[in-house]
Amino acid sequence: MIEVERVDYVRVPVTDMDEADRFYGELLGLRRSPSSPGDDWVEYEAGNVTLAVMTPHTHEYEFEALPPSTIALRVADVAAAKATLEAAGLEVGELWDSGVCKGAGVSDPAGNRILLHRRYAAYPDGRMP
Repeated sequence: MIEVERVDYVRVPVTDMDEADRFYGELLGLRRSPSSPGDDWVEYEAGNVTLAVMTPHTHEYEFEALPPSTIALRVADVAAAKATLEAAGLEVGELWDSGVCKGAGVSDPAGNRILLHRRYAAYPDGRMP
């Protein structure tokens, strides 16, 4: 058995680093890691995981957006986050409520679908999120 220690990062392909920085850094408010290796690979700290935003063409990959809602970002208030992004000119999907959690989808400038998410119901063992 390997015994994985943690997820170090999730690679997010983008086409324009300036637009990505505005989206991930300014609009979502993620802290840019000072240890990011370069201008074509920028790491943003999102609590328990790092988003490594990178330009595939500089790393010998073809660009392909992530499958829908590969990344779910927990926010304190999905409706408020939706309103903030819409005020910044982004199109955000309808707010939904599954009876366990709330969410709304948005695309980053490269077309990656990001899910704004908040679980509010207890887990089956009674723990609260």
